[in-house]
Amino acid sequence: MFKLPSLRTATLILAGFCLLAGAALGVGYFLSPHVTLRITSGVPDTIGQKFTGAFVGVMAKTYPRLRFETVQVADLAASAKAMEDGKADIAVVRTDVSPPSNGQTVAILRRDVVAFLVPAGSSIGDPSALAGKTVAIPTGPNQDFNARALDTILSYFNIPPEKVKKLFLPVAEIGPAIHHKHAAAALTIGPIGPGGPVNVVASISKATKGAPQLLAIDQADAIVKRFPGFESIDVPEGAFKGHPATPDDTVTCLAVTYRLVVPETMLNIVAGLIGKAVFDSKAKLMAATTVVTQIEAPDTDSSSPVLPVHSGVSSYLNDGDQSFLDSLQQYVYIVGIPLSLLGSLGAVLFGHRASKKMVSDQLQVYEILVIADAARNADAAELDRIEAELNKLVADCVSKIAGGSSDASQLPASTLAIDHARRAIDRRRREISGLARAPVMPTEENLAG
Repeated sequence: MFKLPSLRTATLILAGFCLLAGAALGVGYFLSPHVTLRITSGVPDTIGQKFTGAFVGVMAKTYPRLRFETVQVADLAASAKAMEDGKADIAVVRTDVSPPSNGQTVAILRRDVVAFLVPAGSSIGDPSALAGKTVAIPTGPNQDFNARALDTILSYFNIPPEKVKKLFLPVAEIGPAIHHKHAAAALTIGPIGPGGPVNVVASISKATKGAPQLLAIDQADAIVKRFPGFESIDVPEGAFKGHPATPDDTVTCLAVTYRLVVPETMLNIVAGLIGKAVFDSKAKLMAATTVVTQIEAPDTDSSSPVLPVHSGVSSYLNDGDQSFLDSLQQYVYIVGIPLSLLGSLGAVLFGHRASKKMVSDQLQVYEILVIADAARNADAAELDRIEAELNKLVADCVSKIAGGSSDASQLPASTLAIDHARRAIDRRRREISGLARAPVMPTEENLAG
């Protein structure tokens, strides 16, 4: 005959199943790629496109459990918009081009100088003297954003955009345009080292037979306060090469930064891990692409309202790898304690339910025993009522067992009680039946009659 398992056995089986399921999930977690991050990628030949390609390639080799999906965007503004709209988890943005309101910095990929260049001997001493002049700007994917940067800087000097003509030219044509007076100055935004400024300086030097001058911006700190997408930078002597060197001395200019940003809502542990991955792979990233030869950590003490440092990255930079152990422990507490409490509550509820089952079953056994006791002295009519009540209790008992609402360990006791009650009823019926058939014995009264 099939024997139902006891409550203890069922509990142990359930616990073993949960343990095996947890182990299987844990193995799956550690053996399979479980993190997918969306990162923006710009049009070809832009820093966004080149960095993203290098980043995804390096991360795939170094961190195989990370998977990246590229989000194609048209330009820097679209990259920032993708972050704001929740379409990207990581984005490459420039601080002066519509920085995302929800973006926070993981790393500074490159710092680009906003370089105003004029030919040797020019009467233009600073950007305020550009009113009524023509400024040449190199053509390229970011030419419109560079033109807007020019307008923003000129607005500090109260120069309307329409007062300065913009001439978009290939780099090789900028030198001849300045030589032939088609343009009075050139604006280029690029890194210290190989890049836009060096190429424009070379073009002007070749056409004019002299090294151009880099305009100093003495009001740089004031401009930064008004337009925090910029920052002040000191350009060292000879930063843009040339012969003689350009500049010929250290010059204070403005700069913009390309940054790797994540949403402010990203978990600290995730943002910190991304930062750690970038800085640990810095050498590989710089070897993979020349557009990010100046990757650096952001200043954790900066109070700039534009793209502040993410708190998870700040924790990593300030505390190192130890911060990750603390963060992981924190998440274990956050997740583990509620799970532990839920497990304890479940055990209490399960135990309470099992206890209620046992009490209910014991009460039912007691009721059956009461019926057996009442049957000993019952008359025929009372015995019929008692038997009907017993049949009802038996039906209820079978229903509970079939529905699983009865404790299987109480089944033997219930069976014995039911058998005892039936025997008592049957015995009393035989007694009543015997009394009805017994002959009437003669008495003195009967004989006298």
